[in-house]
Amino acid sequence: MLTGFKQFIMRGNVIDLAVGIVIGGAFATVIAGLNDGILLPLIAAVFGEPDLTQVGTFMINGAQFSIGLFLDAVLNFLVVAAGLYFFVVMPMNKLAERRARGQEPEPAPVPDPDIVLLTEIRDLLSARRH
Repeated sequence: MLTGFKQFIMRGNVIDLAVGIVIGGAFATVIAGLNDGILLPLIAAVFGEPDLTQVGTFMINGAQFSIGLFLDAVLNFLVVAAGLYFFVVMPMNKLAERRARGQEPEPAPVPDPDIVLLTEIRDLLSARRH
């Protein structure tokens, strides 16, 4: 039972997933800083409110609707998606392109010394006959 668990944990994809989660958590704080430090003050300057959830609220038959809540969620999604694209995906794509350009064809495999010796003997015997 413990051997199976150890094999599961030591798989590369599980470790990659764990690293991805940790990096994602750290990246979330960067996005929160961008949102709180730059975007929300910009929204406050435009709409007069630092939070979009208060923009466009109305009531119909006692039910409160908030267009701003939806806009806030869309804005947060776009900020996270743009941050991931420009800071993670695009640099990784550029790195992959550089690696692909720098790739050289694999060198031909070196034959075993026994094969080299037998080839030399064959060539010498062939040269003696002629």
